[in-house]
Amino acid sequence: MKPIVVIGFLGTQLDAGQGAGRWNKWRPTVSLAQHEDMVVSRMELLYTLRHKALAELVKADIATVSPETTVNLVPIELADPWDFGEVYTRLYDWARGYSFDTEREQYWTHITTGTHVAQICMFLLSESRLVPGVLAQTSPPRKQRQGEAGKCTLIDLDLSRYDVIARRFDAEQRDAVAFLKSGIATRNARFNALIDEIERVAVRSRAPILLVGPTGAGKSFLARRMFELKQARHQMTGPFVEVNCATLRGDGAASTLFGHRKGSFTGAASDRAGLLRTAHQGALFLDEIGELGLDEQAMLLKAIEEKRFFPVGADKEVESDFQLIAGTNRDLRSDVAEGRFREDLFARINLWTYDLPGLAQRPEDIEPNVDHLLAIHAAENHRVVRFNAEARTAYLRFAQSGGAVWSGNFRDLSASVTRLATLADGGRIPVALVEAEIARLRWLWKHAGAVPMARGGDGVDLDALLGEERAQALDLFDRLQLEAVVRVCRQSRSLSDAGRQLFQASRAQRSVVNDADRLRKYLAKLGLDWGQVSSGPRR
Repeated sequence: MKPIVVIGFLGTQLDAGQGAGRWNKWRPTVSLAQHEDMVVSRMELLYTLRHKALAELVKADIATVSPETTVNLVPIELADPWDFGEVYTRLYDWARGYSFDTEREQYWTHITTGTHVAQICMFLLSESRLVPGVLAQTSPPRKQRQGEAGKCTLIDLDLSRYDVIARRFDAEQRDAVAFLKSGIATRNARFNALIDEIERVAVRSRAPILLVGPTGAGKSFLARRMFELKQARHQMTGPFVEVNCATLRGDGAASTLFGHRKGSFTGAASDRAGLLRTAHQGALFLDEIGELGLDEQAMLLKAIEEKRFFPVGADKEVESDFQLIAGTNRDLRSDVAEGRFREDLFARINLWTYDLPGLAQRPEDIEPNVDHLLAIHAAENHRVVRFNAEARTAYLRFAQSGGAVWSGNFRDLSASVTRLATLADGGRIPVALVEAEIARLRWLWKHAGAVPMARGGDGVDLDALLGEERAQALDLFDRLQLEAVVRVCRQSRSLSDAGRQLFQASRAQRSVVNDADRLRKYLAKLGLDWGQVSSGPRR
């Protein structure tokens, strides 16, 4: 049985008493230490400063009846102990700062003493799991005799939401969402809505979660933040274990994940626990889960559903209770259809699936992320770096334009900001440094096989077609429209053929049909002609 730790308020009336006659009186806090069949290992006794003498007397009396019990006196400063908001705030702050260890200790929240306001606040903190454990309700004996402990009843709350002090809980949720986003004030509506839902799922569910998105979109980072959020809520006591499944090959894949027994294959010189067992009571993040072999997929499915599995070469199952967070940059639906990924495993991990947009799909979030990266650089290098006003405008104009593909997503942005901050003299980033960085990024993306384009551009280089200055002046809406037109033109035999495809609906409503002329006029507004737009690569 785990040691018992009691958390409760000093009863300024019920626990009071100075002379020898106090031992003939039932005192709730002292009674907790008088049960012969129950030893309290430690007591966190909360008291207001003006009752310090009584708190010390109760501590001494507990030492008399139960030397095994350690009493920690915890002063709580309250201007008005009947002020609901003040009491809850003080207790909330204390609970967030306390080092609970649910793996080694059990916690009882004593709600018999203290004002009614304090009792309600203690109830709410326990119900929301900010104070983990059960409620303890003490009551006096039917007939008072010296040393009679009375009765202690434990109340195990269900964890359904309790809609009291809604603003405080809303603030907690906002804090959790900000934590998942590292405090970055992101502006992209789709991303913000996604993180709001992930926060609710992270704190309420232990079901598998699947994060989908391109490389560098932040899947690994978000998985770790979800784990840290659950850990802060005392919902996980185990570690965060991360592995990229693309690095697992052959027989070593099963051994790495599920462990093995000594001698189970050549080179198995000793037993190996495996990552699934290491993640017991914690989180296992399998990045690029689509790279797992079919055999490992079958073993993983059993481990998720039954919380037990066979290590390689073992004839006895082992147990591990972990939460799976999976990541992939592939379309697992297509892999299932083509037989590369098990349909039953996909169904099991597809309960909560979140598609993280790449940086190019979140242009409005680039600016706050740049500021965040500069703050990180300042903290790590003890050197504050800022943009000149013109340099900041130039960098953001490029970074948010269609010419910036951000093929490496946040890794590219982080590397870019790091270079600028490192090369900045006097803590200022000038326009010349930004221009050099933009040239570097263009070179990087072209040599990496990425052609600068508007988001979703399929290889249409508008900078080359219009000239960089004119292309950057276009709104994203106009860039996307022009790229779509250029792609149709390059796939068509003639101007008329392209016009028929582009105006296929409205042409039926016209008495005089001249698709080629309509297309020619559209291109002319942008300073283009058929020869220019049709000369690119064709499919």
